Amino acid sequence: MNESIKIIDRYLGRNTLQGFFLVLSVLVVLLSFMELLIQVKDIGKGSFQMADAFSFVALTIPKRMVDLMPVAALLGSIVALGLLADHQELTAMQAAGISVQRIAFSVLGTSVVLMLTAILMAEFVAPPLDQMARIQRSRAIYGKSVTMSKEGFWVRHGNAFVHVGRALSAEKAADIEVYELDESGRLRQFVAAAEAVIDRRHDWLLKGIHAKTFSGDSVETRSMDEYRLNAFLTPGQVALLQLPPDSLSLSDLLSYIRSLEERAQNSKAYALAFWQKVCLPVTTGIMVLLSLTFIFGSTRTRNASQRIFLGMLTGVVFHLANQIFGHLGLILNIPPILTTLLPVGLVLIIALRLLRRAF
Repeated sequence: MNESIKIIDRYLGRNTLQGFFLVLSVLVVLLSFMELLIQVKDIGKGSFQMADAFSFVALTIPKRMVDLMPVAALLGSIVALGLLADHQELTAMQAAGISVQRIAFSVLGTSVVLMLTAILMAEFVAPPLDQMARIQRSRAIYGKSVTMSKEGFWVRHGNAFVHVGRALSAEKAADIEVYELDESGRLRQFVAAAEAVIDRRHDWLLKGIHAKTFSGDSVETRSMDEYRLNAFLTPGQVALLQLPPDSLSLSDLLSYIRSLEERAQNSKAYALAFWQKVCLPVTTGIMVLLSLTFIFGSTRTRNASQRIFLGMLTGVVFHLANQIFGHLGLILNIPPILTTLLPVGLVLIIALRLLRRAF
C-alpha cells in the first residue's frame, strides 16, 4: 500500500509540474512577444538594433517567469488536476481508497518544489540577468556616457560626471553628486545635492547643496543656494536609466533600504518590492492550494474550459489587487508589509474555507 501511495504521489506531482510548466511557457511567450513589440519602438535610437531588442527580451525572461509563477501555479494545477478529473482518474483513486485529503496533500507537496524554485530564481537568477539587460540597453541607446548601477546611474555631462541616486517623480530626483573636472582631468569641484528639480527645458536645479572646491593642495568647503545642470536629462530618460526596485535581489534591496533609512530618506518603494519578493514563494504555494478548490470545491461540476477561465480570472484579479494594494499603500503611507500580506492572507482564508467545505 505504501508503495502504491508513493507511485500516486509521483504521478500527481509529475502531472502538476507538467501543467505548471505548460502554462508558464505559454504566458512567458505571450508576454515576451508583447515586450518585444515595446522594444522595437526604440530601434534606431543610438546603436540600438533588432538584435539588442531580442537580447533584452531574452535576458528578462527569468524575471518574467518569477513574476508569473503564482498565476502559473494556479492555472497549471487547475489544468493538470482538471484533466485527471475529466478522465475519471481522481475518481478511480478515491475508489481505490485514497482520500481527497491525501490527493490534496500530494499536490501541495509538489508546491514545495515550486516555492524553492521561486526563491532561487528571485534571488540568484532573475536580478543579475534583468540588470544586465537594462544596462546593455542603456549603453546601446545612450552610449558609453551612461553607466547604470544598483544605486542609481552615472552620466557624463560636458567636463563633469554626474551620479543620480534615484528618481522621486517625473520632475524630481534625489541624491545627486557632481564631479567637475578641469582641462587636465583633475577634480576641480565636488557638488552634493539632496534633491533636484527638473524643469521643462530639462535643466536640473539642485537644492540642499554642499560643495568642495579643490585648488592645488587646498580644499574649500562651502554651501550653495543652488546649482544648475543645463539641458541634462528628461524625466523619460531618468525612468529608463534607473533600475526599478523589483530588478534587485532580496539582499540588495535589504542593503539599499538600510542605506536609505540611515540617511532618513523614503524607502517604502524598495520595502514594497522586498516584501513582495519575500511573499512570492508563499503566494505560489497558496495558489496551488487555491487550485484544489476548483477541482474538489463548488466548481468541481464545471468542465475544463470553465475551470481554466475561472482560474485565469482569479489569477488576474489577484495580481491586480496585489499591485493596487501595494501602490495604494505607498500613497496612503501604509507599511508595505501590511499591503503585501493583506491580499495573500485573504486568498489563504478563502481557499481554506472552500476546501473545508469540500472535505
